[in-house]
Amino acid sequence: KRKSVRGCIVDSQLSVLDLVIMRKGDAEIPGLTDVTQPRRLGPKRVGKIRKLFNLSKEDDVRQYVVHRPLPEKDGKKARSKAPKIQRLVTPARIQRKRKVLALKTRRTEKNKVQAAEFAKLIAQRQKEKRQALLSRRRSSAELRLHLLKFY
Repeated sequence: KRKSVRGCIVDSQLSVLDLVIMRKGDAEIPGLTDVTQPRRLGPKRVGKIRKLFNLSKEDDVRQYVVHRPLPEKDGKKARSKAPKIQRLVTPARIQRKRKVLALKTRRTEKNKVQAAEFAKLIAQRQKEKRQALLSRRRSSAELRLHLLKFY
């Protein structure tokens, strides 16, 4: 966690000081400014590798990955390590995307069909309910007329 510090207390109890060289002076500082150390790791993400080597979309990024040579072991040939490239568009990834989209469209089609069937069923039940209500009214009206004849 980053903490805001107003000042910096430097004394003999500190083991490490983290400093940044702002401006280079006349003389070199031995072990610091006289040697340049390359970065240990190269970029891992496809976009950053493309940006570093100024590649186009058609270029194969896998050939431009920065390999880190490993120290040789006795009698074995020299090996190197390279990062696993992230966000690399592979045929498997394209296929997966196509599959997900197909599943989504299939699901929407199925939902549409089911919604139409349900709407049809609801309309039919409403119709039956309405007819039952009308028939009850009709029968009660007929019963009233029938009873009025006797009185």
